[in-house]
Amino acid sequence: MHLIITDARLARSRAIHLSGTRLLLAGLALSLCLMLVAATLYHWVFLKGAREGWPIVGSLVRLVVKDEFAERDRFMRANLDAMARRVGEMQARMVQLESLGERVLGLAGMAPGDIQKADARGGALVSAHNLSMEELQTTLDELERLTNQRVDLMTVLESRLFDQHIRKKMVPTHAPVTGRSAGSGFGWRLDPITGQSALHTGLDFQADTGTPILAAAGGVVVTQEYHPAYGNMIEVDHGNQLVTRYAHASRTLVKQGDIVRRGQKIAEIGTTGRSTGPHLHFEVLVQGVFQDPQKFLSAGGTTTNAQVAAAQGAAPTPGR
Repeated sequence: MHLIITDARLARSRAIHLSGTRLLLAGLALSLCLMLVAATLYHWVFLKGAREGWPIVGSLVRLVVKDEFAERDRFMRANLDAMARRVGEMQARMVQLESLGERVLGLAGMAPGDIQKADARGGALVSAHNLSMEELQTTLDELERLTNQRVDLMTVLESRLFDQHIRKKMVPTHAPVTGRSAGSGFGWRLDPITGQSALHTGLDFQADTGTPILAAAGGVVVTQEYHPAYGNMIEVDHGNQLVTRYAHASRTLVKQGDIVRRGQKIAEIGTTGRSTGPHLHFEVLVQGVFQDPQKFLSAGGTTTNAQVAAAQGAAPTPGR
């Protein structure tokens, strides 16, 4: 682009050449000047007019600001309503969780008074549309507090139920021989060898040699040896001074110090030691005192022939 500037008084002219780059720079400079002028006008006219209350400018600025505030308020209100609905749903879930916790307390054998509970209870919001930001924050804080309490409660319940589960697995209620009937029960009887009255300290299970002998509960093997009377014998400690004894085995499959689980095969039936035929002599000792094994097996749902015979008044089959 060529621009020719002519001076009439001096009777001369001057030519100016503008390239594309120069035109672009000139346009940018002009745009920047216009922006600065517009910003200056806004600052000195509109803002000053709004502050000083100019009739037209002040009303126009207040209208624009009012629309902006109204739009912002509608946006915040919509978000508050959505959050309030979510808080209401969370409160309803908290009520359900509290009821569930009370039921689980019963399963764990605990009374509701065993756990310190909060006075505040969850519930649906009464008027979500009229809830302010402060009220919403207060409700959220209360929900957080209740959630922490429920977490603590569930942790205690989990510990109690796990402890009960472990204790149940450590009580000898599993039949040491499956699918086989019991012979002589616990108590006084005529000894099959001497023919004299003697205390039978356990429960006999008659079965063929080689029949699996199972651990009546989980525990640690404390004895695995040959005993003159008991023959090949295994003793399992279940904790709380509770021990089970398995005698007359033909073969033992565990050794002292082994950890056995409930129902695990630990030996095979035989007729070693003081025995008149292949069978398992099963004993339960609490603090070193012989107990009737049938009481423990009955707690696990195991009914033996000795128990049926005792109920019918028949004499049990002697084992040893």
